[in-house]
Amino acid sequence: MEEQTSEELLTELVVSGRDWLVNDMPGVLLILVLFFIVFKLVGFSFRRLSKKLIDRADKKESVDTGESVKRINTLTGISQGFVRVLLWILFLMMLLQNVGINIGPFLASVGIISLAVGFGAQELVRDYISGFFMILENQIRVGDVAILNGTGGLVEKIELRTTTLRDFSGIVHVFQNGKINMLSNMTNEWSAMVFDIGVAYKEDVEKVMDIMKQVGDELSEDPDFKELILPPLEVFGLDEFASSALVIKARIRTKPIQQWTVGREYRKRLKKAFDQNNIEIPFPHRTVYWGEKINSLKVESNNRIQGELKQA
Repeated sequence: MEEQTSEELLTELVVSGRDWLVNDMPGVLLILVLFFIVFKLVGFSFRRLSKKLIDRADKKESVDTGESVKRINTLTGISQGFVRVLLWILFLMMLLQNVGINIGPFLASVGIISLAVGFGAQELVRDYISGFFMILENQIRVGDVAILNGTGGLVEKIELRTTTLRDFSGIVHVFQNGKINMLSNMTNEWSAMVFDIGVAYKEDVEKVMDIMKQVGDELSEDPDFKELILPPLEVFGLDEFASSALVIKARIRTKPIQQWTVGREYRKRLKKAFDQNNIEIPFPHRTVYWGEKINSLKVESNNRIQGELKQA
């Protein structure tokens, strides 16, 4: 009796399996093929959309192409990820429905679970909302150099929940969007390098400013740096009477992320110009009083001291 029951069960399984292969398997394969094609089309469409938007930005002279590319790549990347999540959800629902599983109770359970989890996932919801508005308001883009909560680096990835930075040392920092309290974008549309140039008190300030402007003009005309600099060098004037120097403030505006390259080259050329014109870049000085209130201690030259030592 038991052997007959086992044979009947085996026969029923074979028949049900054959029926599933004949009736349901074609539908499952069709869904798989259909969604494979849809995923490929979505990726292709977003790539075409991104290329078309970048080409359109190239034709506008008033638009910085680099900034447009960063914004387009950020928005298309997030949009593509959102569409893929929706497609995966739809795919799973259709697959379950096709194999005979009633998804109605499942959806009801998911709704109840989502409501319960929602009360405990307020931080997650805050991250998504903050990320959405951060992207919508164009606060930061992939490729920007930014400071998040005091940590600076290159923005490598922006998602609705997190933002990823890589600092100068190569360390990757991941921030929850809802916990970003301070965001400083150093490369939004244009960048700048500010100079605080110190010279000795004996120097002629007007002469120093003229040399600084001349070096800035030469740098702006250099073919290797001409395309990186926006307007000419701005020399604001004498900014501070420091303890051992007169501080002259200046600024060079550049294209995004180019301020460090331009700044290093300007400092190198300015040092050469100061040496050629005998402009002293001072180091800290100290006046020592030795027992008298007015007359300071006189420091004799090295040559005289060496001569006296030889005579001795």
